[in-house]
Amino acid sequence: MPAYTRTEAREWAREKLVGAISCTIPSFTADLRGVNEAAVRHDVRLAKAHGFVGTLGVSEVAITLPEYLDFLRIVRDEAGDDLVVVHHGSWSDLEQNLEAVRGAEAAGADLVLLSYPPSFYPETEQEVYDYTRAYCDATDLAVILFPMFLWNFSSRIHPSDIPARLVRRLLDDCPNIAVIKAEGGFPSIMSIIECHRLFGDEVVISCPIEAELIPLAQVMPLQLSATSDHEYYGPTIPRVMEMLRTGRYDEATATYWQMHPARKTKAGLAAQLHGGAFINRQAWKFQAWLQGYNGGPLRQPTQRIHDHQMHALRKGLLDAGLEPSTDPFRDFFVGRVPG
Repeated sequence: MPAYTRTEAREWAREKLVGAISCTIPSFTADLRGVNEAAVRHDVRLAKAHGFVGTLGVSEVAITLPEYLDFLRIVRDEAGDDLVVVHHGSWSDLEQNLEAVRGAEAAGADLVLLSYPPSFYPETEQEVYDYTRAYCDATDLAVILFPMFLWNFSSRIHPSDIPARLVRRLLDDCPNIAVIKAEGGFPSIMSIIECHRLFGDEVVISCPIEAELIPLAQVMPLQLSATSDHEYYGPTIPRVMEMLRTGRYDEATATYWQMHPARKTKAGLAAQLHGGAFINRQAWKFQAWLQGYNGGPLRQPTQRIHDHQMHALRKGLLDAGLEPSTDPFRDFFVGRVPG
């Protein structure tokens, strides 16, 4: 059970969601037949040590729903009271998503990142509304609404993916929508600006892209960066968010430029790593491994990461002075806490 009612979700989010939320990708045993509990706990402990306010239990890997819910229970147990646990509402259809969110509530999740299934092909705003409303009505958890190009809405629904008029309807009718992860029309800062201007007094606006977050937070209030592959930078994003909260803009700007070699490397590899409008979770796992997280094998089907990409990602961090692991790449495919 969440620590708030549906009508308190927005107030809870405003108070609790201050900082950066990381991603915890499931780790598996060496034979890939089960969840590696010790490795999951290692990753959650490190997220806490790095200063993250919460973590997303990623579901977009080859994992069954019962396994995922076990994984989420482990995350919740290790998180204790120090870390907000986000359920990843990314399953094959609405029915499975509703089953998953009920299980996530029982597992102790605090809120949910709402995604849309790959086979969901709405041709009207009403269809997006109906899916989103059905999901929100089925859970007491606070919901992160996520306008994003991955859903393939832009050509049929609106260039911003979920237009402001539809967001307005959803906020009016779904009191547990407490956050907007504003990536509509990516790559563009317009969604962040529009959502802040129209809805920032009602719900928390999250800016998950650190390259946009650090400049924009110097001219507009942005209390949350969730959810993204911030682990690539170790504790840097939580630290820079504290600088931004306390008005230390010169320090935040210096950190922005320090990070730039790593940022440019990651952006330059994006097409290779994330082709086909699909997030390469193997690459995200490697990025985290460079900063001390477990790494380890993922099941098929999964995208791959190649030597030249791993070398480039590590060199980007070295050039930024962010002290990545120099362990042999073969160790990534085993994991720091083999199961």
